[in-house]
Amino acid sequence: MELLLGLVAFITSLIAAIVGFGGGMLLIALLPLFLNPALVIPIHGLTQITSNASRALFSLSDVQWSLLPAFFVGSVLGTLLFGVVLYNMPTTYIPTAIGLYILLNLWYSPFSNFIKRFENFYIIGALQTGLGLIVGATGPLSLTVLTKQLQSKDQVVATSAVFMTLSHLAKIPVFLLVSSELLQSGPIIIAMMCGAMFGSYIGTKLRLSANNTQLIGVIKVLLSALAVNMLLSAIF
Repeated sequence: MELLLGLVAFITSLIAAIVGFGGGMLLIALLPLFLNPALVIPIHGLTQITSNASRALFSLSDVQWSLLPAFFVGSVLGTLLFGVVLYNMPTTYIPTAIGLYILLNLWYSPFSNFIKRFENFYIIGALQTGLGLIVGATGPLSLTVLTKQLQSKDQVVATSAVFMTLSHLAKIPVFLLVSSELLQSGPIIIAMMCGAMFGSYIGTKLRLSANNTQLIGVIKVLLSALAVNMLLSAIF
């Protein structure tokens, strides 16, 4: 089991290191096949912290640190606000809203130009981290904005990795609720963390050799596919 889940963590981290996202969503879809449901969220979170932090570390020179303070402040506020409010509110339409936002922001210039007036990393940090406590697939929120603002694929992926590390760190209180069971799953967690780090390393090497323009285009197409899937899931 340790070797199998270590391999799963390697593959999903490899994907995320190359294109900037997707690995975490694939991982959380696979983990329920192997783990006690109570352990899925904390082990997924710990693996993703390792995956994103190592991805940022391997591309440290590409991280745009000037964007971090605003995102961090937004993340703290988002955790407090959404932790109190959203547990008492219906969240059915949140994936739909995220999907529409991504599609319009990437491909509809009037909306993209309009939203720029309000789009900042305080708000993105609050939404990505706050909604991450309740629903999945919030990483593309910041990735969508970074893809528009930064020209380099390596800056986009590295900075997004730092943002997602902060977002997953906000889930630590959830981890503490099952701390006794987590201790018993130590070998699995270690194997998955090692797999995630190795996947980040190999994926970063592959990304650095990829064509900048083509990879940015791939990221946009994959983000769009994710958004369409969110909308279709909400309808059907």
